[in-house]
Amino acid sequence: MSSYQVGLGWNKHYSKIFNGGMPTTPQQLSPVEEQEKLLDEALATVKNEAFKMKRCLDKNKLMDALKSASVMLGELRTSLLSPKSYYELYMSITDELRHMELFLIDEFQKGRKVSDLYELVQYAGNIVPRLYLLITVGLVYIKSNQMFRRDLLKDLVEMCRGVQHPLRGLFLRNYLLQCTRNVLPDVPDSDSDNPEGTVKDSIDFVLMNFAEMNKLWVRMQHQGHSRERQHREREREELRILVGTNLVRLSQLESVTLEKYQKSVLPGILEQVVSCRDAIAQEYLMECIIQVFPDEFHIQTLNPFLKSCAELESGVNVKNIVISLMERLATYSQRTDGMSMANDSGSPMGVPMDVQLFEVFSEQVASIIATRQYLPSEDMVALQVALVNLALKCYPDRVDYIDKVMLGSVEVFQRLGLERIEYNELVAKELSKLLKIPVDHYSNILTVLQLKHYAALMQHLDYYGRKSLSMYILTNALDSETVIPSQEEVEQALSLVSTLVTDQSDQPAGEVDMEELAEEQSLLARLIHQFKSESADQQYLILNSARKILGSGGQQRIKHTLPPLVFQAYQLAFKYRDLKAEDDIWEKKCQKIFQFCHSTITALVKAELAELPLRLFLQGALAIDQIAFDNHETVAYEFLSQAFSLYEDEISDSKAQLAAITLIVGTLEKISCFSEENAEPLITQCALAASKLLKKPDQCRGVATCSHLLWSGKTLASNKQEMHDGKRVVECLKKGVRIANQCMDISVQVQLFVELLNHYVYFYENGNDQVTVQMLNQLIGKIREESPNLESSEETEQITKHFNNTLDHLRARIENPETDGVSYEGIEI
Repeated sequence: MSSYQVGLGWNKHYSKIFNGGMPTTPQQLSPVEEQEKLLDEALATVKNEAFKMKRCLDKNKLMDALKSASVMLGELRTSLLSPKSYYELYMSITDELRHMELFLIDEFQKGRKVSDLYELVQYAGNIVPRLYLLITVGLVYIKSNQMFRRDLLKDLVEMCRGVQHPLRGLFLRNYLLQCTRNVLPDVPDSDSDNPEGTVKDSIDFVLMNFAEMNKLWVRMQHQGHSRERQHREREREELRILVGTNLVRLSQLESVTLEKYQKSVLPGILEQVVSCRDAIAQEYLMECIIQVFPDEFHIQTLNPFLKSCAELESGVNVKNIVISLMERLATYSQRTDGMSMANDSGSPMGVPMDVQLFEVFSEQVASIIATRQYLPSEDMVALQVALVNLALKCYPDRVDYIDKVMLGSVEVFQRLGLERIEYNELVAKELSKLLKIPVDHYSNILTVLQLKHYAALMQHLDYYGRKSLSMYILTNALDSETVIPSQEEVEQALSLVSTLVTDQSDQPAGEVDMEELAEEQSLLARLIHQFKSESADQQYLILNSARKILGSGGQQRIKHTLPPLVFQAYQLAFKYRDLKAEDDIWEKKCQKIFQFCHSTITALVKAELAELPLRLFLQGALAIDQIAFDNHETVAYEFLSQAFSLYEDEISDSKAQLAAITLIVGTLEKISCFSEENAEPLITQCALAASKLLKKPDQCRGVATCSHLLWSGKTLASNKQEMHDGKRVVECLKKGVRIANQCMDISVQVQLFVELLNHYVYFYENGNDQVTVQMLNQLIGKIREESPNLESSEETEQITKHFNNTLDHLRARIENPETDGVSYEGIEI
């Protein structure tokens, strides 16, 4: 709004009071509406005066044009506009000034003297219009006579000190910078007497303009009431690009060499940044330095830049600044090499040999953490995260660098007195990120185990944090199929994930989520299968160490973790058998392995488990039979008898009992190492156990299953004769028929008869002469007699289908009697 308009409004308002009337109350405008109104009024004035200026220029009336331009520029003297509105006004006015500039260039090319006009515009009444006109004319002066460039630039930047209002001064100096961007001297300063100037003059010019703009920008925080501080800071954020443009202009000077940057540019910028003592300015300008200047410059000036970071105000987020620089240089080293390979000196490609990138950052990060005690702990750890990323990108083979960061992090926590960090804290999240980086990068738990301080750092997480990280490590090891080949590494790996292995002192009391526990332990159990050594003896040491560690996990854990160890041991026994030509004492080693398995399975029994140990004992008996080492019959008998004991003492559920006795019979049927002396008691025991099952159907099925032990076709160890006792087979089957007859449920009875018929057919076809056609016909007749009494149901359909399939099989045999040499004559289908 012009001064005339303000005065006119004042006169109208107070004339009503003096004339005896009351002033009308204007409608209250919101701040946004107020800004729009003020801006519209100013833009209207600009448009009007710009029109007059251009009309005067068209008529070649320069003095009148300058007067209109001065009135138009007078609108920039306002203090009522917000930075955003002032910027719009500024852009509108400077766009109009371009017409004046183009006119002057044309005039001076025709011979008009520039110097006279340059002096003339300095007599403008107000300083803001005067300096804008001075810069416009000065730019034309420089373009028309390069010999005065150095002096004119110095004069202009000095004259701008006349405006000390922060907002007006910032935009004035921004105009100066924009106008001179194409006329700054950009030649080496070898000839210091050159009147046209050198790059040194440009540096001095921009640095002085930068220093003054920064002072004006910082001074904005002290204007107005303290309650409006946040509003002023937001306004300052909007204006920061004006200050940063100076640094952009410096970076665009082609004659600014590394040496010039080291000696003049960076020291000048850092001096201004540190001395301004303003957190907003410092943080933005340090970020600006990182972004606008080349990576090659940053690499050679790391120390002064990072030292300045340590001197910044407490409100500055130094973490973000340092991390930004690390990430940029890490990306640069990767980009220049393409494959992140190190050269012969150990430095990353693209980084000079004399620059120890990691060492410099490591030292300066430690200094920042030590000197800025108020730095949040999560920021301290975030700096370590950035260091690790830098080391992995630039020095992928230097595991010692990663360990150095781990040690530094441990020292940070010790200095802060943080023993345990709760899982949901910010610092815990940063620490977890730090610990996951090596796991992700190496995809090999063996490399992580080389980090001496990794486990110690991990201990600063609370129980939930350690558990989560342990599962992360296990998942990574399993996904990468990492093999852990030595006893020492197995112990280290289990120690690293000890939160999953045993109860912890900081473990929360209360009920355990069994599903969650099962998920954790299944991961651990899968890892055990990755404990593999090329050496059989080393493998035995591995299993022993793992057994000692895992055995302390408690009942809920060992049922998941000990079975894999047992199976690993069985595999090792087979490996010793395969190496028997190279190892004279392989049999003793096998016996020792099965002693290990026996004690491990017994530990599961003590944990109040029954079915799992029973299966493991049976599996062991099968393995012993196949390996056939010295005294293996005795050991196999012990394993099988232990399975019987578990069946008798621990398994009470009828369904589980039938499953168990079926497993025992199946195992015994496969084993051929027993002499008749040892086999007979076991067979008798199976038959007796089957006949004592609680439910009649189970008894029937159990007894029928036991019949196969008497006609197994295997050779007994004692007399080398096959087990073919047809008479006892028929006794077992007849006993099954008697038990089936005792069942009250017709459908169950018929189902059992069909199953028994199949057993009879099996033995008949396998040459048991005690099984006769008459027996088959009697059973077939019995089934046909009872079938009509069955109620229609899905179960009945299944029974009928089973019976019909059996009859179809017999028909096929009758039609092709030569198939197996057995006569089917007389069978009534």
